[in-house]
Amino acid sequence: MINFEEELKKFHPSPEVEEAVDTIYNQDLTDMADLLVKLIKDSQQQEQE
Repeated sequence: MINFEEELKKFHPSPEVEEAVDTIYNQDLTDMADLLVKLIKDSQQQEQE
């Protein structure tokens, strides 16, 4: 039978996964709300010109 306590002691997270998580969380991603705000601002600036 599997001894879960022993298996947990052997567990080490993959360094590639940790690096990927850091990269994903540290990126400044533009979402749809950001795009809409930019479009509205650009539209307002064009109207003022």
